[in-house]
Amino acid sequence: MKFPDRARAAMFLICLAAAAGALAQPGGIKRTVITRGDVSVPNREAVVAHVELAPGATAGRHTHPGDEITYFLDGEGELLVDGAPPRRVKAGEAIIIPAGVVHDARNPGSTTTKLVGVYVVEKGQPLATPAR
Repeated sequence: MKFPDRARAAMFLICLAAAAGALAQPGGIKRTVITRGDVSVPNREAVVAHVELAPGATAGRHTHPGDEITYFLDGEGELLVDGAPPRRVKAGEAIIIPAGVVHDARNPGSTTTKLVGVYVVEKGQPLATPAR
């Protein structure tokens, strides 16, 4: 049986995500690592993840041990950075959060927000750490 290209791509991503391991976090956020690999900066790696935030959920205040670059695929979100006003983000938009900046994300919508997160982080560190 031959599958359409879209179905094959979806199956490939599901298999790849299963092989890489899914990371479920509390608060209605799910990060599924798609790939990770070395970058040109010593002691750093890039991590590419598919992220989903359930309706009404928050990610929880946290930081990353490197920069976060996120592209919103579907839905909307509200970025909450300590010391800054809330920023509304929707599908087709992107955000950049520098290393160590305390932030949170909230899904104010009624559907799951889906995004692709690219993190350039210190090797051997957790991808996200809850903020105090």
